[in-house]
Amino acid sequence: MGRFGVKIAVALIGTLVIAVGVVLLPLPGPGWVIILGGLAILALEFHWAKRLLHFTREQLLRWTRLVREGSWLVRIVSVGGLLLVVGGALLLSLRMLA
Repeated sequence: MGRFGVKIAVALIGTLVIAVGVVLLPLPGPGWVIILGGLAILALEFHWAKRLLHFTREQLLRWTRLVREGSWLVRIVSVGGLLLVVGGALLLSLRMLA
């Protein structure tokens, strides 16, 4: 029961952390970071979570490399898109709180 109990505990804690991150997504704050933290917890015991975390990390590194080494147009569009997403999340948050 020991190994199976650890697997269940990790699954419950990781899922709970991911759920908190999903709830925080529309609010200004570290929703994605919390979701990735929950995925990292799941990756301690589950191979599929480890592969998904690796894939996500590779995509994030690829995106940052593209922005860092890209032309000024790529940088402006990337930062502009990020600002639109953050601004949209902030507006939705303010409407939900009002």
